[in-house]
Amino acid sequence: MTRNKVILVDKQNNELAVCDKLEAHQKGLLHRAFSIVIYNSRGEVLLQKRAKNKYHSGGLWSNTCCSHPQPNEPTNIAIHLRLQEEMGFDCPLTHVGDFIYKTHFQNGLIEYEFDSVFLGLFDGSPLPSPDEVEEYKWESLPVLKEKLLAFPQFFTYWFPFVLDKYP
Repeated sequence: MTRNKVILVDKQNNELAVCDKLEAHQKGLLHRAFSIVIYNSRGEVLLQKRAKNKYHSGGLWSNTCCSHPQPNEPTNIAIHLRLQEEMGFDCPLTHVGDFIYKTHFQNGLIEYEFDSVFLGLFDGSPLPSPDEVEEYKWESLPVLKEKLLAFPQFFTYWFPFVLDKYP
């Protein structure tokens, strides 16, 4: 599925309009997004290294999956579709909270998201899409938090916020 639209929202996540994804990121418009963090039964976090060809944050480590629901696509449907598209599996997901963040990237794009965070449990082997994911690994939470502090430049901007708020 081509995901080239985003849903513009206010700070309470009320839908305002639909916008081209690139335009929203060029203008820094607040839009709806989601982040998925998958754990295994050993308590390890499934990380993905974003494909280098991504429009921003390519080649950086991040949470298991993140994206934007499309117009007329409820977030509770989008999370499962995108997890399957990006990581090659699906599992039950639980909404654990929301936060808003804004950052400017070196390429001139601005990420301004109302981000809904979902957690899941999965013990299988992912089959990630090479168009989306360069590589993946399972990492213990204590080691991951140490790496985030020591080497923040290797991780996406939003990932520390996700882990800090919803470990």
